[in-house]
Amino acid sequence: MAPSTRLNRDALDRILEQQLGVITRRQSLAVGLTGHALDHRLRVGGPWQHLLPGVYLTATGSPRYLQKEMAALLYAGPEGVITGPAALSRHHIRAEPSDLVDVLVPLSRQRRDVSFVRLHRTGRIPQRVYSVGPLRFAWPARAVADTVRDLTSLRDARAIVADAVQRDRCEVGQLVAELAAGPNISSGLLRTALTDIADGIRSTAEADLKDLLAKSGLPMPLFNPMVFAGELFVAQPDAWWPEFGVAAEVDSREWHLSPDDHAKTLARGRRMAVYQIVILRFTPKQIRTQPAEVIRDIRDALEGARGRPPLNLRTVLVSATRNAVTATRL
Repeated sequence: MAPSTRLNRDALDRILEQQLGVITRRQSLAVGLTGHALDHRLRVGGPWQHLLPGVYLTATGSPRYLQKEMAALLYAGPEGVITGPAALSRHHIRAEPSDLVDVLVPLSRQRRDVSFVRLHRTGRIPQRVYSVGPLRFAWPARAVADTVRDLTSLRDARAIVADAVQRDRCEVGQLVAELAAGPNISSGLLRTALTDIADGIRSTAEADLKDLLAKSGLPMPLFNPMVFAGELFVAQPDAWWPEFGVAAEVDSREWHLSPDDHAKTLARGRRMAVYQIVILRFTPKQIRTQPAEVIRDIRDALEGARGRPPLNLRTVLVSATRNAVTATRL
């Protein structure tokens, strides 16, 4: 077949370089490819392949995930913004990986979900996006809210919200704003997860401990408060019963025992021991699989601390929104 005499190869190359080797039918025709020439490139065994309706990959073999994201945006239209797990991955927020690319599109955009693309029509298209080359992503708070609304597991919802806040990808106040601005439908898990974070919960394992304690009849601790001896900072235990001088630490490698944190964890334990704080250590697996033993150990520690002289330590509760703190001496 003779090549198209109208083809602007420089324009074609620029588009392919900018769009990671992905192009639409409209763009192909605009740079001078005829319909016949385009069909020839897309023939079985040809150099191009169909990715989505009207969107092509100009290479053989399986597309890379970045190319799928590019194709999803081209299919969605110029106002499309990637959200959901794909956006969380871009922001390095832990979430279960998905084969789908979720894209926000205006209410007026009349296109259907297809293949690996899931469209979400919304009247709240983000005005500010996180751009990586040609790719447009929702900022973390929006991506978290959109992802959690599609979940059915509170544990998974807590994990995503806690990880986003722990890694300073967004603040609780931003997530609260997303909760208020978004649809009420399917917002229950996000609301509950935010309540847990506001109570000091910073990880799924800590949330599991909170759930276990709530059913145990034991006094509820404070989660992640700051403990001081006078003005000297002692520690920020995962769970803290100030009236008993008992602390519980969830020793999770994922959350607390990275190489950078291991020495700090040991030093925190030594400081608490100096001030006669009773320290209980549990792993996430123990909390999930040995709940009776965990409750027994905590009950024994609390009962053993009854009648002990006050430790004269000061507990400071840090607001999850970082706008205020409250303190009480116990």
